[in-house]
Amino acid sequence: MQFERMNPLTGAVASTAPAMQAADMAGIAERAAAAWPVWAAMGPNARRAVLMKAATALEQRAEAFVEAMMGEIGATRGWALFNLGLAAGMVREAAALTTQISGEVIPSDKPGCLSMALREPVGVILGIAPWNAPIILGVRAIAVPLACGNAVILKASESCPRTHQLIVEAFVEAGFPDGVVNVVTNAPADAAEVVGALIDAPQVRRINFTGSTTVGRIIAQRAAGHLKPCLLELGGKAPLIVLEDADLDEAVKAAAFGAFMNQGQICMSTERIIVVDSVGDAFAAKFRDKVAAMPVGDPRAGNTPLGAVVDTRTVAHCRSLIDDALAAGAEQLVGGETTEGVLMPAHVIDRVTPAMKLFRDESFGPVVGIIRARDEAHAVDLANDSEYGLSAAVFTRDIARGLSVARRVRSGICHVNGPTVHDEAQMPFGGVGASGYGRFGGKAGIDSFTELRWITIETQPGHFPI
Repeated sequence: MQFERMNPLTGAVASTAPAMQAADMAGIAERAAAAWPVWAAMGPNARRAVLMKAATALEQRAEAFVEAMMGEIGATRGWALFNLGLAAGMVREAAALTTQISGEVIPSDKPGCLSMALREPVGVILGIAPWNAPIILGVRAIAVPLACGNAVILKASESCPRTHQLIVEAFVEAGFPDGVVNVVTNAPADAAEVVGALIDAPQVRRINFTGSTTVGRIIAQRAAGHLKPCLLELGGKAPLIVLEDADLDEAVKAAAFGAFMNQGQICMSTERIIVVDSVGDAFAAKFRDKVAAMPVGDPRAGNTPLGAVVDTRTVAHCRSLIDDALAAGAEQLVGGETTEGVLMPAHVIDRVTPAMKLFRDESFGPVVGIIRARDEAHAVDLANDSEYGLSAAVFTRDIARGLSVARRVRSGICHVNGPTVHDEAQMPFGGVGASGYGRFGGKAGIDSFTELRWITIETQPGHFPI
């Protein structure tokens, strides 16, 4: 059986993919488990060579990735190529980690005992990737697990199956042993059963998931029944704090990028701009003018900064948050009507308060709220008044002050004088609270995708009390 993914802009068929069923998952898990020992036994430089080939194979599919992302999720060409560039870098960073999976010798109180802590592969790891940054997040789900010597199953998003299939095709071409890299595609109606069957499969030892907090909780609960560890990178409501001594022009640029890159469909997107009162009006005026000059248009034309959102549900959700805020006294500085169903313009809503849904609920679309704060302490309190804690930012000319504020904001990531949207392959990436737990990226990824074992060697005759 096959299922179709429709282009959100035109309604035409964007791609077709196998509609795998829950009953198929046991065979896929068994195939990965059977292939894993061969890959795990390969030396670190052998694994590195294959990963480097995978990075090149990804880059060679550039036009196929652009076509797939434009068709499946309405992405702009620029966003697709940015995805590809960062994803290829993530694979090369993973390749560099193969010789850094190290252990240590730990002094023992027992005479003649050589005590070691070793990191070893886990086995089969399930990676579940979303649609919004599909190449980056699809690659992130599998690259470091593979570098650590694991076999992987990539559960593709129903919204971009072709994009995720292309990733696995590139990895297979690079020369991974048969069965080490696997992809699962399924129709939306079958998602819950398919994911449940993969989590339940005894061969799957760990799960990483990037997506909504609601689904993340379900996955964590299902995995907990099997005592399987999860790495969860979930929703966000990123605050960007603008203090009274900030460079407002720099803050405006960063806020516009953070709020509206990829139409605000990024887990790190700036969703709350918290501005100290004394510069609130000045910032709002500058920000209004900046965003008003950022039109939305057909991503296939490639001549506007904003393209299509993924579906009409996103438009309806964002519209409901805007309407609620306006009804409660907020002011719309920038906005407009959505055309062709999914071409939603950028919206800036000023004087948002904690009582409004726009303050608390993740929009995951092209809308951002401006919240006024009395002072620095109030701004930090407002930033922390959220169940989420993924990314954050603070703007100030006083770097020591910025660091102090960053340390007081509850988030996994915080940037001083930079946008909330910032990712690099070697950085520890993840959140706290409803934004999840665990870290992707660099050496933190090694911790996530290996088992730490304690092994001893006795070098002297034993002496025991019995």
